Amino acid sequence: MTHGIGGSSRVDELAELLPWPDPAPPIDQSERAARIEQARELLADSAADALLIGAGPSLLYFAGIGWGASERLVAMLLPRRGAPIVICPAFELGTLEAELAVDAEVRLWEEDESPFALVASAARDRGIAVLAMDPGLAYAHVDAVREAAPSLQLLNGAPVVNGCRMRKSPAELALMRQAKQMTLEVHRRAARILSEGISASEVRAFIDEAHRALGAAGSSFCIVQFGRSTAFPHGLPGECWLREGDFVLIDTGCTVKGYHSDITRTYVFGKADDEQRRFWDLEKAAQKAAFDAVRPGVACEEVDAAARRVLEAAGLGPGYRLPGLPHRTGHGIGLAIHEPAYLVRGDRTPLAPGMCFSNEPMIVVPERFGIRLEDHFHVTDEGAAWFTEPSPSIDAPFG
Repeated sequence: MTHGIGGSSRVDELAELLPWPDPAPPIDQSERAARIEQARELLADSAADALLIGAGPSLLYFAGIGWGASERLVAMLLPRRGAPIVICPAFELGTLEAELAVDAEVRLWEEDESPFALVASAARDRGIAVLAMDPGLAYAHVDAVREAAPSLQLLNGAPVVNGCRMRKSPAELALMRQAKQMTLEVHRRAARILSEGISASEVRAFIDEAHRALGAAGSSFCIVQFGRSTAFPHGLPGECWLREGDFVLIDTGCTVKGYHSDITRTYVFGKADDEQRRFWDLEKAAQKAAFDAVRPGVACEEVDAAARRVLEAAGLGPGYRLPGLPHRTGHGIGLAIHEPAYLVRGDRTPLAPGMCFSNEPMIVVPERFGIRLEDHFHVTDEGAAWFTEPSPSIDAPFG
């Protein structure tokens, strides 16, 4: 049996888990103020007078409001000068006041009123002629603003939003490190409860419980695949059960103060055969090549190319052909689990210190198996630094 796989139980593993002993501090008010000033500088560069930020990760980033987007507009109008204006349903005022983490004017709308008329009037009051729109806003909301304020020139606010969010501060890195370390501990525990015949849904339930035991609000997502199912990057519908000699692929994460983890481990339940070892070692080499390619100023696509060169030299691919790597090598991560920039051909964004990415150059052998080793790194002045150490070997995937 692979070292660290099986031999324990759900009850025993959960009994040993306690809330995280040294939680990272939350983002403070001074950091949010600095974010707003940076956004204002980027607005000036884009010739926009203000940015409209919708509910979702960006509203959490700038204002501390952790609400998901819905058909009701909740947004913050951030002008280049003057206090921000938060537009919110009137019945949500109490909840808003409990979460709002910046000084802002609040304008409320009743259920029979138009929040987009409030956006239009706020823009008139602040002399806004050019409005940058949060790229996360629904098209229906963008179109409604256009209809309510036809004289406004609307721009894509991605250069402002991404320009702020792509490079993480030390406080953000600490929150992300905690989330990822928590998830890696959950991975270790999940591997120990495996036994022949266990179902994927049983493992998913344990992973959610384990994340909660460590202090997260459960798993933010969880993919558990055995055997042939691992050949499909995000699995197959329906249940599956573990058999001796199967590859096990588990991809899961949680959030800490909104910041995501997203870690994948692949290993064999039982004894790995020669083919499984060869492909697992090749996956690890591709992951290392991607990591080694990271330097400030290097284009994102070059990291993807480095991983693919390893795989293509071994006869896989080329490109996205199978057997080989069917998707990008990695994605940005932070308050969204997938966010710009991306480690993929065509993304020429230069790497810079503070940028954070997954590193997951998955190998798929169609109809047979898939192997994904996913860890995350942040860019430093010298290269890259892991948040969590990669899996060391197929025989001891957790060391």
